[in-house]
Amino acid sequence: MKKKTIRLLLLAALGMTAMCGCGNFGSSVSAVGEIRTITDGADREVAIPEQVESIVCSGVGALRYTCYMQAQDLVAGVEDYEQGKDISRSYSIVNGEQFAELPVIGGNGDPYAEEIITLDPDVIILSARSGADPDQLQQTTGIPVAVIPGSDGMMDEDAYKTFEILGEIYGKEERAQELTDYMNHIREDLETRTSQVLQEEKPTVYVGGVSFQGIHGFDGTEAGYGPLAAIGAKNLADETGQTGAFNIELEKVLAWDPDVIFLDFNGMELINENYAENPEYYEQLVAVQEGNIYSQISFRSFASNLDMALADTYYAASVLYPERFADLNIEEKVTEIFETFLGEDISGELKENGYEFRPITIGE
Repeated sequence: MKKKTIRLLLLAALGMTAMCGCGNFGSSVSAVGEIRTITDGADREVAIPEQVESIVCSGVGALRYTCYMQAQDLVAGVEDYEQGKDISRSYSIVNGEQFAELPVIGGNGDPYAEEIITLDPDVIILSARSGADPDQLQQTTGIPVAVIPGSDGMMDEDAYKTFEILGEIYGKEERAQELTDYMNHIREDLETRTSQVLQEEKPTVYVGGVSFQGIHGFDGTEAGYGPLAAIGAKNLADETGQTGAFNIELEKVLAWDPDVIFLDFNGMELINENYAENPEYYEQLVAVQEGNIYSQISFRSFASNLDMALADTYYAASVLYPERFADLNIEEKVTEIFETFLGEDISGELKENGYEFRPITIGE
């Protein structure tokens, strides 16, 4: 009965907001019975219950960030691809069994209104990357829809803003601040350790096998690759003038002849197949000859897994600037990152599936 009363108040509040076209209240709370108003990531004023007890998440990043916020127990239903574990989405390694038991409320960014109405959550968390219109979804379901920006990067403003919004919705402001402070600490630590490295002392770097819109081989690379950008590395893909992930001509990589090569494990099967067909190409590269090839674990599954991106960053930094990270135990740092974001260390399960930070020999 209590929830029905709140729902009627919410519908009235949502209707009044739509009619008056009210301005931005900021993030302050305005009480209407047991209802408060927040401003979401699309600058929409959304009336939600004072205490949110159940949610559904739609679109890339919505469930991911909810897990980072330690609010997974609020989730009443998930999108079809979120049921069960997927090694490419680290939050699902921890929570996949729980999500496998929940009803399906949509595809990837395609919410099923009828299923959501049946579950009757307090709030729908909608990623800005979803194809759904938040106002239409809210009108159709009669359930408040809050948009979050999510992030396809690492320590960008969208990630911080998402923590802030979810912290307010879930009543977990302390958790949001904890994650924000932790990322700020990492940013400062990396800058302190790497900012004094002279440009002429930095090795040239190529990243291959980068996943984007599917799996790619040695030619799959990325300009502005987050883990390298965070440590000021000489990413040769940055010299192309392109942005984001793309396929490069292999002869260009040979002409660059990078000092160090990082390979995304997701692309290793294709890379090894290509090596078997054309070993002469790879054996011309100095990094191959000298054994300077190292792993990266794909941090992007539709969007970024912040935990994995930061783990990749520290491992890459320890390879490129060993003297600057000599005091740091990389395995312990990676464990710390996983435990901070996910609540537990997933290194063991990653290793069981062939994913770990280590040197790589192509063709093995």
